Amino acid sequence: MLLNRARLLASPAANTVFTTVLTRGPVVRPEIARITGLSSAAVTKAVKPMIESGYLEELPQGPRTIEGAGRPARPLAVRADREFFVGVKVTADELIGVVTDLRAQVVRAAHRIPVIDRSVEQVVRDIAVLVAELTPAHAERTHHIGVSVSGDVDRPGGVVRYSPFLGWHDVPLAELVGEATGLAVTVENDVKALTVAEQWFGEGVGADSFALATVGVGIGCALVVNGRLVTGGYGVAGEIGHIPVASGDGPDCHCGARGCVEAIASEEAIVTRARRAAGDPELDMAGAIDRAHGGDAAVRAVFDEAGKAIGLGLAAMVNLVGPERVVVSGEGVAAYDLFEEQIRAAFTTQAFGAAARCPLVVRPLPWEEWARGAAAVSIQSLFAA
Repeated sequence: MLLNRARLLASPAANTVFTTVLTRGPVVRPEIARITGLSSAAVTKAVKPMIESGYLEELPQGPRTIEGAGRPARPLAVRADREFFVGVKVTADELIGVVTDLRAQVVRAAHRIPVIDRSVEQVVRDIAVLVAELTPAHAERTHHIGVSVSGDVDRPGGVVRYSPFLGWHDVPLAELVGEATGLAVTVENDVKALTVAEQWFGEGVGADSFALATVGVGIGCALVVNGRLVTGGYGVAGEIGHIPVASGDGPDCHCGARGCVEAIASEEAIVTRARRAAGDPELDMAGAIDRAHGGDAAVRAVFDEAGKAIGLGLAAMVNLVGPERVVVSGEGVAAYDLFEEQIRAAFTTQAFGAAARCPLVVRPLPWEEWARGAAAVSIQSLFAA
């Protein structure tokens, strides 16, 4: 019954109205129409089934606005306890899980399960264990789970087409997790999921367009244009990690191409090059950062080259798409001071005209926020066409 009701809400207008109430509420209908550009009739049509199904609620009359001729305004708000959602971020090393309410506020602290075996079967079993640990207090009202994974993800089909860090190809993850947990599953690329959370609650609130780029194990990017997450015809829109930026052929990339941003600026690429530069085959990322901070010119040059590659990738994206701002996040921002000068120099040089004024906002986010993003796309799936 719940899922049938949810499908009745699946329209672009419902998605737009729900997102507006979620991020701007409590808010009255005329204000929703003003913000979204929808007609008053379209807002009313979208709101009615959401109130009837308990996703939105009308609050007592507020003093601010008159709704129609003499009709008192009743602000709308998301009814947070209507449902609860599990969000799981899958990394190469661990699973991070949260439970959120309908407002995507975390109500159960994150749980972590180490990934010892990256086989699909074991990861699915571990996700089921994580769900069982997270949901006892909310089991009766928990019907949905969002799972985010790095790589090429077919969200409508629920398939992980390619995840380089897990070594997965064409995995029907939504189907497998659904069978293991009994929940309705949404699978999304991890950067796109984090971008949805930023659109609702972070740097993207109120922005008609923005980009979120992540620096770390991989180089990722997702785009919001006209208030909506862009997937593109093949689901990989925004992948700046695979823009070629090296002169000549450049280093090999795991995607099969050469000279990609990710082949120069990912953690693995930096560590590989730093080991050669330092003559230390045991050097790890933390050690490379320490050497660069300590004045090792050869290792510092590795970070400079990585920063230049990232800046060129960001400039290409901004030239093509023109977002209002770019948010830079990911585990790699812990070393952002080693990248920043070269990122900004390359970006400013390569960005065309006024695009060079696009602000780059550095925003460190813990892994739990990535899991929250997975829950957010699960919430979003209720209202997306």
